[in-house]
Amino acid sequence: MTTNFKVKLGQGGFGTVYQGKLSNGILVAIKMLNETKKNDEEFINEVASISRTSHVNIVTLLGFCLEGRKRVLIYEFMSNGSLEKFIFRKGPESIAPLSWDIVFQISMGVAQGLEYLHKGCKTRILHFDIKPHNILLDEKFCPKISDFGLAKLCPRNESIISMSEARGTMGYAAPEVLNTHFAGVSHKSDVYSFGMMLLEMVGGRKNINGEASHTSEIYFPNWIHKRLQMCTDLRQYEGIVPEENEIAKRLTIVGLWCIQTFPYDRPTMRRVIDMLESSINSLEMPPKPLFSSPTRSVSGSSCS
Repeated sequence: MTTNFKVKLGQGGFGTVYQGKLSNGILVAIKMLNETKKNDEEFINEVASISRTSHVNIVTLLGFCLEGRKRVLIYEFMSNGSLEKFIFRKGPESIAPLSWDIVFQISMGVAQGLEYLHKGCKTRILHFDIKPHNILLDEKFCPKISDFGLAKLCPRNESIISMSEARGTMGYAAPEVLNTHFAGVSHKSDVYSFGMMLLEMVGGRKNINGEASHTSEIYFPNWIHKRLQMCTDLRQYEGIVPEENEIAKRLTIVGLWCIQTFPYDRPTMRRVIDMLESSINSLEMPPKPLFSSPTRSVSGSSCS
């Protein structure tokens, strides 16, 4: 199917993804997991959760292999790869930036996919690893949520779930996921991760920048909140026209609401979709993120 593993699409701690082709000529992505106990758990988790889904913004699992120590997942092929390479634009080849219309389209698609996982399935699915790397794009840049290895199934009538250990990726995981004594873990934890990803899509950089020249720029949400208050372009070194800036501001406001420290201050994904569809004038300015770096003094704090 992979022609002896000829084309490698990606690699991570879980294993390697190869391009394959079915007997009918359809291209697929074949995810081969490393042989570890943790990956055994993630394999079962992924099959159990994603097999319950059917949504245009959720990647389709076409099949799997469980033979001896082999753990293989077969997914629909996504020709544009992950969102990550388009946001950070790092790699050997030159990648053109996404238009703001496409950025908005991707944001809305991921929001609708998450809203479906939280409310549209018979069993609520919490993803716990929403980040650009796990958002795949097809040939029309339609986004699909992938990698359900850390997902958790829970009854729809339960708002708070129990967790034995932290899960997710640093920088995207909500405070309550990293420390369950902080607050209860719920679907609002995915909202936090989505918000952090949204801010990265606007800023075109990772949410934590250890190489920043000023301490106030290390924690990105703090930096972008300040620029929003000052009515400054939200993407550094890249001027954008007023129509694009309106989209950027709307995405930033929604993203900052999503990453509020306490879960009850964050919107649901249904509310996120409504906010994304609203006019900029109807959106309330979110509070400054609680967890932030020291700031330099700035002049000006409101827009005319």
